[in-house]
Amino acid sequence: MKKNNKLMMAIVLGLVLGACQTNNNSGQQMEDVEKGSFAYDLQFLKEKDSVIVLTAANGAAQVIVSPKYQAKVFTSTAEGLEGRSFGWINYDAFDGEPDPHMNGYGGEDRLWLGPEGGKFSLFFQPNTTMEFENWHTPAAIDTESWDLLSADDKKVSMKKDMTLLNYAGTELELMVDREVEIIEPDAIESLLGISLNDSVKSVGFHTKNVLTNTGDFEWDETTGAPCMWNLDMFSPSPKTVIVVPYREEASGKVATTDYFGEIPKDRVHYADGTLYLKADGKHRGKLGIPPQRATEFAGSYAADNGVLTITHFDVDNNGTYLNQEWTPDKDPLIGDAINAYNDGPLEDGSQMGPFYEIESVSPAAFLKPGDKLTHKHSVFHFTGDKNTLNSISTKILGVSLEEIEAQFSNSSN
Repeated sequence: MKKNNKLMMAIVLGLVLGACQTNNNSGQQMEDVEKGSFAYDLQFLKEKDSVIVLTAANGAAQVIVSPKYQAKVFTSTAEGLEGRSFGWINYDAFDGEPDPHMNGYGGEDRLWLGPEGGKFSLFFQPNTTMEFENWHTPAAIDTESWDLLSADDKKVSMKKDMTLLNYAGTELELMVDREVEIIEPDAIESLLGISLNDSVKSVGFHTKNVLTNTGDFEWDETTGAPCMWNLDMFSPSPKTVIVVPYREEASGKVATTDYFGEIPKDRVHYADGTLYLKADGKHRGKLGIPPQRATEFAGSYAADNGVLTITHFDVDNNGTYLNQEWTPDKDPLIGDAINAYNDGPLEDGSQMGPFYEIESVSPAAFLKPGDKLTHKHSVFHFTGDKNTLNSISTKILGVSLEEIEAQFSNSSN
C-alpha cells in the first residue's frame, strides 16, 4: 500500500510540475526584453531553473518561486511581463564556483534560519572568532534545493529537513515547511483594510513558514534554539526610503543602529513613532527594532519610481528574540524582531548589490520534540495614482508620501 501511495504521489507531482512548466512558457520566445522588467528576470531564471510562476486572476500580478534555490520568492510584478520586476536578483551569482560564505542569488523573499551571530549562532562553528573569515551560511538555506510537495498557479508548498550545528555545540535536527501563495487584489483590500481602483496596480504574496523540532531533546536556554528569518531584497534608488512604524508607548531603546558600525545621522531619522532609513544602496548600514517596540508592518517608498511596498508579518511583543550580532558576549536572548538593511561598498570597495532589505524574525523556537513554530510574512507592492498610494501609506504606515519624501530631501550622501 505504501508503495502505491508513493507512486500516486509521484504521478500527482508530475502533473503539477507539467502544469507549472506550461504556465512558465508564456513569453518563452521573447528575445528583446528590457532589463528591470519581469520578462527579463523570468527569462533569465528559466535558464537556471524550472521556476514556478503564480498568477492572480487578472493575469497581471505574478510571482516567481523556486524550490531549487532554497524556496525563494525571486521576484514579482503587478503589470505582467512588461511590468517592473520588484525583487532584486544577483545575476552574477549563478555562475562560477560557490562562495564559501554566502551565495547571494538575491530574491524578494528568502527564508533564513538564525541567529546569525551570538552564543547560539548557526553561521559560526564552535570555538571560532566571529569575523567574516569564519562566517558561513548553512548550506540548507544557501545552496541546497528544497523538496517540492505541491504546486499550482496560486500556491506552492515546499519543505527541507536539516541538521545544523550551533555555536554552543548543539546539533539541531529540524524540518521547515514553507508555503508561498499569491494574494488576489480583492483579498489585498480585505487584509489591509484599504480600497483599490483601476488607477493602481498591485501584487501581493503570503508566506507561511513552519519550523518543527524533529530531534529527540527539547531546545531550551542551554542548548540554544533557532529562529525563522524572512529577508526581502529590493532594488534601491536615490529616493527610496524604508519606513518602520514603532510603538512610542513602549519602553527601552527604539532601535539598534550599529550592526555594521553606527548609521550616520543623515541616513536614519526618528519622528513621531516612525523610523526612516535611506535606501539608496550607497552606504552599508543595518538597524533592528526590539519586539516591545515592533508593529506588524514596515515598508518603503521610492518617490522616483512611484512604488510603495508594504510588508506584514507576525510579531510577539512579549516574545523572546535572539541576539544576531556577531559577538558571543551579549545576552543571546535579547534581540530584534524587525531589521532593515541598506547595502553599500565594503572597505575594499567591492559590493554585492546594491540592494536594500526589509526583514522580519520569529521568536526563538524553544520547542519540545515534535512541536512546531509558525511565522507568517507577506509582501505587497502598489504603483500608479499617487493620491491612492498616499491613502494606503497613511492607513498602513501612519505617514503620508510627502512626509516620507521630505526625510532626506536635503541629504547629498
